[in-house]
Amino acid sequence: MKIGYFDCFSGISGDMVLGALMDLGVPREVLLEELRKIPVSGYSLRNAKEQRGLITGTRVFIDIGEQPHRSFGDIEKMIRQSKLEEKIQERILGIFEKLAQAESRVHNQPVSEVHFHEVGAVDSILDVAGTVIGLDYLEVAQIYSSPLPIGRGFVKTHHGLLPLPAPATVVLLEAIPIYGTQVERELVTPTGAAILASLAEGYGPAPEMTLLGSGYGVGSDLASDPPNLLRVLIGAPGSSFQFKSLLLLETNIDDMNPEFYGYVLEELFALGVLDASLAAIQMKKNRPGVMLSVLIEPALQGSVLEVIFRETTTLGVRIQEVRRVELNRKLEQIQTPYGPCQVKCVSLPGGEQRLIPEYEACRRIARDRQMPLRKVYEEILFLVRQA
Repeated sequence: MKIGYFDCFSGISGDMVLGALMDLGVPREVLLEELRKIPVSGYSLRNAKEQRGLITGTRVFIDIGEQPHRSFGDIEKMIRQSKLEEKIQERILGIFEKLAQAESRVHNQPVSEVHFHEVGAVDSILDVAGTVIGLDYLEVAQIYSSPLPIGRGFVKTHHGLLPLPAPATVVLLEAIPIYGTQVERELVTPTGAAILASLAEGYGPAPEMTLLGSGYGVGSDLASDPPNLLRVLIGAPGSSFQFKSLLLLETNIDDMNPEFYGYVLEELFALGVLDASLAAIQMKKNRPGVMLSVLIEPALQGSVLEVIFRETTTLGVRIQEVRRVELNRKLEQIQTPYGPCQVKCVSLPGGEQRLIPEYEACRRIARDRQMPLRKVYEEILFLVRQA
């Protein structure tokens, strides 16, 4: 397992990610061989070394002919019909689903009916697919990123002039730490934001790792202040576990309809909180109450507080900075009598690995096959123990 760290000192775009991965050693021939498994034509892909400032990296050029606008449904069908591995398909579609959800909010349309213009073009499909293929080739299982800088000004799009960051980009950047700059250009594109929103597990300084390599992806802008580059570092985990700085939000409630707690938890998990729980407590005047505890990445603090104050009767929330120690883990796919199934591969101290069936994958199989969930879980657990 390897860790990838995206150092976005000058922003991020889909072609910059792909360029950085090729700079790290993803061969053009391997990339093209995989991309040809997608039923799309009318393009050519080439790469070249270019310099920005004093740094040389890899720039990707995708030349395309006239292409139709595509909806999320069109792209989903295209990827599903491809001969790519299922795990690659799922990651590609996860990124495009993020894009579709953002466009849906901006244009007030159902996700299935959203038509991509700039990001629906073949070059963006290839940027996203190429990124997932490249990460898989480099065996990068975990991705982290620095906070993202945002530029100023306007960008010309199919919809006309839009303020920077573009509206869809702003939606995608929710829950991601950002900071403003005086740079008058687009630093974060919708495709770049969607890649991180879908794949990154955290934001901040580079995680502890043994550095194995670095690559620079060159953007199309010739500016050198800052140089239009994305730096990607890859490394091996420094240990079988890692430390994360998180926030713990707690509040005691004794005057709320208990039927509402389930809805509150659903809203919190929809935001991407790491954990949320309810505990029975005894409060002042001997009233029975409930303590709501929520564990989050710091970037989610504002949106989580908004949900808590909007959906509960509390008047205040306690916030503590906490550190969590996590075992390194990654998702793998195994073949079962019921088809492919995802399992979680956990690295234990000492080098031993533990495989755990993924609940959602087991639930899907149980529903599709009309089998008891317990039986599916036990059979897949038996298979992973024999692996």
